[in-house]
Amino acid sequence: MDSENGGQSSSDLARQAAAQIARKKVLAAYASSANESAKTTNGNASRMKDEPITSKINSESWKKYHSAWQNYYQKYYSDYYSQAARDYIAKERLKDARAKAEEEELLSSVTKSSAKIDAKSGLALGTRHSVQENYSAEEVARGIAGESKLRQIIRKKATESAKKTRRKRHLAPILAGVAVVLVILFLQYNRLIFAPIMAYMSPGNAPASQIEAIDPTITQDVSPEPRLIIPKLNIDVPVHFGIALSEVMSAMNNGVAHYRIAGASAYPGEIGNLVITGHSAGDVYSSNPYKYIFSGLERLEDGDLIYVNYNSVRYTYRVTKKEVVDPSNVAALVVETNKPLLTLVTCTPLGTSRYRLLVTAEQISPSTEGAEEAEEIKPAPQTDVALPANEPSFFEGIWNFLTGQ
Repeated sequence: MDSENGGQSSSDLARQAAAQIARKKVLAAYASSANESAKTTNGNASRMKDEPITSKINSESWKKYHSAWQNYYQKYYSDYYSQAARDYIAKERLKDARAKAEEEELLSSVTKSSAKIDAKSGLALGTRHSVQENYSAEEVARGIAGESKLRQIIRKKATESAKKTRRKRHLAPILAGVAVVLVILFLQYNRLIFAPIMAYMSPGNAPASQIEAIDPTITQDVSPEPRLIIPKLNIDVPVHFGIALSEVMSAMNNGVAHYRIAGASAYPGEIGNLVITGHSAGDVYSSNPYKYIFSGLERLEDGDLIYVNYNSVRYTYRVTKKEVVDPSNVAALVVETNKPLLTLVTCTPLGTSRYRLLVTAEQISPSTEGAEEAEEIKPAPQTDVALPANEPSFFEGIWNFLTGQ
């Protein structure tokens, strides 16, 4: 509102003036049209010229006049609002451009300040004066605030990174310790896991279908290579006969070994006790292919057959009993008998060398009639006599190496 113009604003007055001008133009146009119509009809132009303009405007002309007036206002307001919209958009773009320019200017100021902080470890007084000369107090204040915020962000990230590093630093020794413990446990006790598994797998190289029980009443010639054959366990392994007690452990790395002591020194077919020993467990990383050869010995039952090839003759034995003894109980191998016997020796429980399992069998083929007595040998020194054990574990091997055993 404008008090000097009767309460109307300048924009309202401008619209009214434009409306009056448009009205006069419309009336003049229709008046000219009416004059031409009158000349054509009556031929009296002078009379029509003297009459009032409004007297000749009929209803049809009024409709045209009203339509023209509406079209004018529609076009006027359409142009008016279009221009207002364009002005608003231009103002908003200008405002955005100014804000973007201020933001870039502030960012540039903060970047410069941060660079000077990195170079001099702090903002010098001369730098502040230089900033104040180039920027207003408000801009400098915003730059310093942005700089402070940037410092806080950097400090926060550095703190979080330091915490993570400390946690990792504390966690690394724990993980390393756990890994070392697991490795030690695996090296020492892996045989406890794998030996029971191997007890139910083929310990030999031949498939089970190739090792079959043979009629014990039939004596047949075989190859001269000494071998031990147990069809139930799929075992077909070389036997090392006639070796010294000191060589038994090394012989078991290449098969099974003939273990001879006083009172149990028989060979196949001789009256007395034939003792053959083999491993039941070993470390999984050991290169000994026969470390699990007797792992299934516990599965043998009375009546199962065992074969020994010796000097091109196959000797057949039938299992009669099983027993568990202490490793130092060597006397358990010495038995009074008038028959050829076979005793298989291995460690038990599986994966340990805590006890010894003895599986005893009697010879049933060839006939034992006329069998010779086993040759007597001198007793070994008491310190040298002990039932063979499994391969030493990882730490047992280290201990034996350090002590020279």
